[in-house]
Amino acid sequence: MIDEIPEVALAVYAHPDDADVACGGTLARWAKAGAAVHVVICTDGGKGSLDPAAKSKKLTAQRVAELEESSALIGVTSVTNLGFPDGELVDSDDFRRTLVERIRALRPDVVCGHDPTAFFFGQTYFNHRDHRIAGTALLDAVSPAAALPLYFPDAGPPHQVPTVLLSGTLEPDEWVDVSDTIEAKAAAVECHRTQFNEQEGLVGEAIRHRAEEEGKRAGTRYAEGFRRLTFRA
Repeated sequence: MIDEIPEVALAVYAHPDDADVACGGTLARWAKAGAAVHVVICTDGGKGSLDPAAKSKKLTAQRVAELEESSALIGVTSVTNLGFPDGELVDSDDFRRTLVERIRALRPDVVCGHDPTAFFFGQTYFNHRDHRIAGTALLDAVSPAAALPLYFPDAGPPHQVPTVLLSGTLEPDEWVDVSDTIEAKAAAVECHRTQFNEQEGLVGEAIRHRAEEEGKRAGTRYAEGFRRLTFRA
């Protein structure tokens, strides 16, 4: 169980709802304890709709508003949307440079992001390509790029992130007790109304159920699971 509270945390996720779904309880716990919690969203979310009549520009604006609403509930310090087109994320030098710049500017104690090795979830779902690409680019940005001065030398002074927590993983080995913040997480996820069209309250129930399953593995009521990586300076 991860009990320590970072002074600065950075969460990097592909779509506007991803951070809340993946680790909203953890981010809310840290923010509640006084941590500076920063979120970077990589894409504009402009294709996340089942409605063929939906307009991407309008959907993007809606998702921005939803993210602002959910972030207020979580208590994050800042939210940055990089604005890459939804579904078109590319593991490019420019993308990694942007992540390195953010890491070096914020100098986080812990970074959260997608586990890019998690591909197949049973027989009914496989991980979104934006999730996989965002996770890979983030790991490459953390180590070695952000830590070594000759990578992107004009992107700020180097910083070695001590801890990375990967969510959506098939191999969790650390958990955070989110019993005190599960309601904040559920409310935040329900803000993403363009993504979850179910009857009001059902999304929150699904979030609680998933956290309860992880809680059983961790020995607490509600938890979020992560794959933990530790780096040395």
